[in-house]
Amino acid sequence: MSAEAESIKDLSEFEARVIELFCDGVKLLGLPKSIGEIYGLLYVSQEALSLDDLVERLCISKGSVSQGLRSLRELGAVREVKGAAGRRVYYEPDVELKQLAGGFIKEQVRPHLESGEEKLQKLKMMVKEMPGDAKSDFYTGRLERLGGWTKRARVVLPFIQKFLGR
Repeated sequence: MSAEAESIKDLSEFEARVIELFCDGVKLLGLPKSIGEIYGLLYVSQEALSLDDLVERLCISKGSVSQGLRSLRELGAVREVKGAAGRRVYYEPDVELKQLAGGFIKEQVRPHLESGEEKLQKLKMMVKEMPGDAKSDFYTGRLERLGGWTKRARVVLPFIQKFLGR
């Protein structure tokens, strides 16, 4: 078992390995490790877990778990369910890939694309203010290429979301 897997409390080796798998996945997406830990434990658990269950089993702070659950809810990756204990809220994973990918596109990719377009416009204004030389021509060409990427992404993303059913 790896050191990472051993640091997680009261988990079987199988559970710890599944959690590691999700941690590797969120790392690729640039998301915090705690999101992979939380989703991984929920994914491998047979029953829904409370915030306190997650804190205890993963040995991470209540704040990290709370923030991670909020992010996962926004992505559509987890949902709240009522527990038998009354007021306590429990969480279970959404295990449909289309839901996960669609949520990621909606919450992560689209906002990044929009802010990128704003930055691209500012860069184009900066280049216009440069003296007309080979360097500004080079920059103009590169910015035009970036603009083309953005336009293609805007065309492709709705098709991907429709395909994924989100």
